[in-house]
Amino acid sequence: MFGARCVRLVLRRCSSAPCPKHAATAKLLRVREALEIRDPSGQDIKVQGWVRSVRSQKDVLFVHMNDGSSLENLQVVADPELGPSELTFGSSVEVQGKLIKSPHKRQNVELAAENIRVVGPCDVLAFPLKYKTHHPLDYLRQFPHVRCRTNSLGALLRLRSEATAAIHSFFKDNGYLHVHTPIITSNDCEGAGEIFQVESANEKRVPGENPHFFDVPAFLTVSGQLHLEVMAGAFSKVYTFGPTFRADDSQSRRHLAEFYMVEAELSFAESLQDIMQAMEDLFKKVTDTVLSSCPRDVELFHKHVAPGQEAKVERMLKNRFITMSYTEAIEVLKRAHQEFVYKPEWGRDLQTEHERYLVQHCGEIPVFVFNYPYDLKPFYMRDNEDGPQHTVSAVDLLVPAVGELCGGSLREDRPDFLQSRLQRLGLEDTYQWYIDLRRFGSTPHGGFGMGFERYLRCILGVENIKDVIPFPRFSHSCVL
Repeated sequence: MFGARCVRLVLRRCSSAPCPKHAATAKLLRVREALEIRDPSGQDIKVQGWVRSVRSQKDVLFVHMNDGSSLENLQVVADPELGPSELTFGSSVEVQGKLIKSPHKRQNVELAAENIRVVGPCDVLAFPLKYKTHHPLDYLRQFPHVRCRTNSLGALLRLRSEATAAIHSFFKDNGYLHVHTPIITSNDCEGAGEIFQVESANEKRVPGENPHFFDVPAFLTVSGQLHLEVMAGAFSKVYTFGPTFRADDSQSRRHLAEFYMVEAELSFAESLQDIMQAMEDLFKKVTDTVLSSCPRDVELFHKHVAPGQEAKVERMLKNRFITMSYTEAIEVLKRAHQEFVYKPEWGRDLQTEHERYLVQHCGEIPVFVFNYPYDLKPFYMRDNEDGPQHTVSAVDLLVPAVGELCGGSLREDRPDFLQSRLQRLGLEDTYQWYIDLRRFGSTPHGGFGMGFERYLRCILGVENIKDVIPFPRFSHSCVL
């Protein structure tokens, strides 16, 4: 009762203020900026955003609004006569007034409105999002054009933005040069054939002419690694962070045709330990930054989407990552009291079920598996010259629930070894430039890549990878 009287008193005072003068002096703030003011002194401000709720009482109108800068809404209190008829859930508004101390314990400040302007009305009946309704993620996937207006997707996009900034900051602080590698390329770095080919959709080819738009077959990139290796030969430490594409047949909850990849190359790296240390440092530094910068957004996922995930993330950050060889991993899997769909055998690639078991076996602490069979890995990985089980200096980082998060290796820096392998694969002419790099001042070097969406799944506990991207591809109701 006392709080309502205070609100009415403030509104009477605000309503007597001259609006033209207020409009000229009001400072435009984001919702987050307004909420962060600890000791409001009735300063004139203006806030723009979208209505999350409208509640009208006899003497007071309450409006909750958000502009995407914060998980929390800003409460607006106003005289009911200030509320236009178009003021509904989902409408875009501009509110001017005084920022005051809130009498309610659950919020520090509120905006005593002097003017409310509806910028864009919202057809509430047609709007796919409904007031006071929890929409499951599978429902929201049907509406990629509006799902960013929900708490969960809003939190996700802020977390993506913060994680992106933290990744760039990590590499800059550690002396890496950022390189924009090509999206359209003639290289198939992975060599698996799971690629999208690029051709013009409009240009008609004359019979007898070169059938390719670029004169050679061109593809959407699956990795920027080979381009980064070129740059590492001049700048020592380089990285890229951009879209990559894989034409996997799978449409599962774990696969994306388009995703973002963080990739780095380090010259003068003489052991896999250098690569593993860079992976671990990147993971822990970025995660620490995200947790400290967006605690409320992370809490939303850890409390409502993946209960128990907070403890798992803390365990990953507090413990040193475990290392085991591929051979040791196969032995662990063979001794497991668990039936696998794919029988573990030396010389076969690890499947997701194997990767997850290995992490569980190690107490839900991330695991580096290194020294994979020679025949499993691409030509650019360094030959260990061991036997009788022939391996290369490759490493994968496995994390809880996800499986493989990062993959890396020492690169083959010896020209004779590289040329011999490319000859056997029939690729010597295609990669002659790559061999040349080993003849012109080469160094021991290596690198790694980390799938960005997999990283988000790992720290947030989201099961479906399509729920950590801004726009789900090829939705039945809306193709964006």
